[in-house]
Amino acid sequence: MNEPSNDILRIDGHSLDLDKVARVARFGATAELSPDAMTRVEASRAVVDRCVEDNLVRYGITTGFGKFCDVVISKSENATLQKNLIMSHACGVGEPLPDEVTRAMALLRANALAVGYSGIRPSTLRALVAMLNAGIAPIVPEKGSLGASGDLAPLSHLALVLCGMGEANYRGRRMSGAEALAAAGLVPVELSAKEGLALINGTQVMTAVGALAAYDARALVRTADLAAAMTAQALRGIVDAYDPRVHSLRGQPGQETAAANLRALLEGSRFSTRQGELRVQDAYALRCVPQIHGASRDAVDYVTGVVERELNAVTDNPLIFPDAGAADGLGDIISGGNFHGQPVALAMDFLGIALAELASVSERRIERLVNPSLSNGLPAFLTRAGGLNSGFMITQYAAAALVSENKVLAHPASVDSIPSSANQEDHVSMGTIAARKARSILENARGVLAIELLAACQAVDLRAEELGARPEELLAPATAAAYRVLRAAVPGLAEDRVMYTDIDAVRALLADGAILKAAGAVTKIA
Repeated sequence: MNEPSNDILRIDGHSLDLDKVARVARFGATAELSPDAMTRVEASRAVVDRCVEDNLVRYGITTGFGKFCDVVISKSENATLQKNLIMSHACGVGEPLPDEVTRAMALLRANALAVGYSGIRPSTLRALVAMLNAGIAPIVPEKGSLGASGDLAPLSHLALVLCGMGEANYRGRRMSGAEALAAAGLVPVELSAKEGLALINGTQVMTAVGALAAYDARALVRTADLAAAMTAQALRGIVDAYDPRVHSLRGQPGQETAAANLRALLEGSRFSTRQGELRVQDAYALRCVPQIHGASRDAVDYVTGVVERELNAVTDNPLIFPDAGAADGLGDIISGGNFHGQPVALAMDFLGIALAELASVSERRIERLVNPSLSNGLPAFLTRAGGLNSGFMITQYAAAALVSENKVLAHPASVDSIPSSANQEDHVSMGTIAARKARSILENARGVLAIELLAACQAVDLRAEELGARPEELLAPATAAAYRVLRAAVPGLAEDRVMYTDIDAVRALLADGAILKAAGAVTKIA
């Protein structure tokens, strides 16, 4: 994460989107609570206080949780109940989630509480936002959530630090939650009635992971179009397949957008060919790029819609509906199931499948670049001294390994369910597993596209050498701009060298958007 910036995002419970999440979680923007949100929070908290004062039996406020919903908790024991809830539920396993994910978790939880139906105290909500703005990133093990009732275990690790327990990263060091709060000048929160449940009962972990994955996926589908355009030129691809008349007859929006991107990225290329000039048609990995990439693009758009709705959703339980006109002055307190992660689970599985397909077709294009039987005249494995040198032979292996791993990861998590809490929670979503898998698939797909871009640029160099010209003179202007950025980071391959550093360098360029930005400065890439 970057250092906190002057960028300030107002949390109102209604207007978060992927870009805003990235601003806070990844780029260091600070958050502030809107006055309207705090008015709503105060109204729902008044209902909780009334229930406690009058000893009214209400689930999660004056009772135990899950299977213990019939156990009534006294006013004197309520603070202990909340602390016990957080401690007992903080049982995550595995490596910590990245700091940007835990920052997103805190932002999303604060936004959900700001809608005003959760019954948390305003002071506790402010403390959560203060912890976020201070740069304290709780250590949250990545495994342990069933995705219903929400993300109980990982969110408990977030709440631990707010209460002065657990562990956190702060200013580059891992320390206890108490130390982190003290170093930032903050004090631990002592939870009151309903607050433990309000902090941990929700879908904010799967949604945080999913939001950042969807944010990156929007760039990845555009990067895939750019990589395909570079490869198409290296293979002397036929541009007629991207004719807008072809794609308008099908009417799939992603397909039409991908085809338009390819036309823009190939405009002015001296490498590209026309139908019948060298051959009649290309293999599917080139000819069907709009159809394949377009379907993944449509999937990403669908997932974005689901996730952005979930960013502004209230997903804890019970929900409090203050109503001053009610006979008892309380309004309604309703136990429902908004914590169930099924909408996000299905979307994350879909996202993983869509991104796995981008990697799959990219690997097929890599194979066409390195295989002399398929490359339309390029030297085997893109090296002029084959035998002594292996060239790009093993980069295709690496891409194939990533694609094969994606095939395993793309198996949906959401089709599984294991009952919990003595069968009270008898169907769960596995949404957080689905989101983590989608993130892993995205990273693998980025690696495959990095390899494709490396191989395509190498192939372009070889083609240009044969023609006695500079690659930038033959490439379309937009792809030439991308080529220059890549070549500034990674020189062409004259003889064998260590390759993983080249791949890592291009992966970094893709992650920060440098190559896409260069091409986008020349032509619009939707």
